[in-house]
Amino acid sequence: MKTTLRTIILFFVTAATAFAAHAVAFLSDIRGEVAIDGNPRPMLLSEIGKGQKISIGRDSRASVMYIASGKEYVLKDPGEYVVKDTEIAGAVMPPVSRSTEWRANPKVLSQVARTSAASVRMRSIAQPKADPAKASYPYDGSVATLQPVFRWKADEPKAAAEFTLLVVGQEKPVHMAKAAGGHYRIPAKLKPETEYVWTATSSGSEVGAGKFRTLSNEALARIETRRPSDRAEFSDRLLFTLLLHEMGAVQEARESWARLSQERADLPELSALAR
Repeated sequence: MKTTLRTIILFFVTAATAFAAHAVAFLSDIRGEVAIDGNPRPMLLSEIGKGQKISIGRDSRASVMYIASGKEYVLKDPGEYVVKDTEIAGAVMPPVSRSTEWRANPKVLSQVARTSAASVRMRSIAQPKADPAKASYPYDGSVATLQPVFRWKADEPKAAAEFTLLVVGQEKPVHMAKAAGGHYRIPAKLKPETEYVWTATSSGSEVGAGKFRTLSNEALARIETRRPSDRAEFSDRLLFTLLLHEMGAVQEARESWARLSQERADLPELSALAR
């Protein structure tokens, strides 16, 4: 128990130290024994400043992406590396790099990294209570599609629910339907940059509800252009999830964190962000 608490405190302290530096890059992946300026096991998404040193142990690796350029360095040879303005220098051979089109939003990056650090720390104190509203989708924030699949809690999968969708401020429903199985896909696209409210009722009781906003056509186009495949690099899928956060599609981002967490059980930061 003491070891677990000590590890969690190191997570939090290391993240805070990284944020205190003038960041030029951040950790986009981490496996095994990795340290920054001697602090072991930095958190995923920790920001890294110019002049900081990254140590890689045997059979370990770390990926570092520059915030301004999107260039990513993969550090996999054991040894110490130095973070410079626009590149990383290795003790023996230069690390492998690749250029990407990602440009991380520093504000979102910091916000998400701090949230994950705090969430991991709080999980050692008490497990958060489940939020019944999260069984509904979408229940808050923005959605990254104009044709969402609405979801709600269905105790009886075959029981039909009355689905109603309205534009906020209007009394006449935009769409009404009966749906079973706890989900329903709108047959036509919604309007961009519009706020909606919806409910699903079964046997006179509300089983799902939410209020959300659709994004602009420009934002939706950006999301679709950047959407990675399931076989894309881990860091590409990580950065796409950060893009969802940036666009306000927080619920979809949370579901993306959950998928990444299932893939990388060694990173408690991901499961913390999925909650």
